[in-house]
Amino acid sequence: MLNCVDGEATDQRGIGGTPTPGWTNFDNSLTIPLSKHPLLWKTLFHAGLLHESAKIYAQSIRDRNLQLVWIRNAARRIPLPDGSTSVVYSSHMLEHLDRAEARCFLSEAFRVLERGGVLRIAVPDLLRRARRYLEETKDADSFVASTRLAADKPHGLAASLKFLLVGPRHHHWMYDAASLVRLIESVRFHDAAEAPPGSTRIVDPGELNLREREEESIYLEALR
Repeated sequence: MLNCVDGEATDQRGIGGTPTPGWTNFDNSLTIPLSKHPLLWKTLFHAGLLHESAKIYAQSIRDRNLQLVWIRNAARRIPLPDGSTSVVYSSHMLEHLDRAEARCFLSEAFRVLERGGVLRIAVPDLLRRARRYLEETKDADSFVASTRLAADKPHGLAASLKFLLVGPRHHHWMYDAASLVRLIESVRFHDAAEAPPGSTRIVDPGELNLREREEESIYLEALR
């Protein structure tokens, strides 16, 4: 199985801070290759070019001897043969792709899944944020910030170097359940539906966290 996470694919491959044992975990985090070079990693960290979370992630990779695949272009090509996996799980990665990249990634997921295979997607829920804005905060600044659809331009040498090193980390699109269903079904998946937290159509999810970032996420599953 392939797990892809922001870093946000396992039949399990993108995994962010939570790689899943028993899955093939893909992530685009620069921490993965850097974790193999401690001196370089420490230099970048002390120079302020890597966040504290990267330090924790790198330590987890080393301590647990995790087998991770550093994938920079999952939006273009998942390095698996056609029909070779039973599950593709993507967690908080799709929103970091623009519309064309998102369709390309989902088409790749369709290609590598076996017939009847399960696609599971977790993304931030735009509807939940909009409701919070309308019903609770009524604070436009905090609402826009919560979508992460924009980011400040880098200022200063360190910030500019970090931008060149890791690239933009803001979101390129946001979804609610209905818009994500439309997108997934547009690339030939069927039976796309929102999955309640903790539930899945995956036959044996193993240690996959079915409530990952539950407080901000929607989960959708569809069949190949």
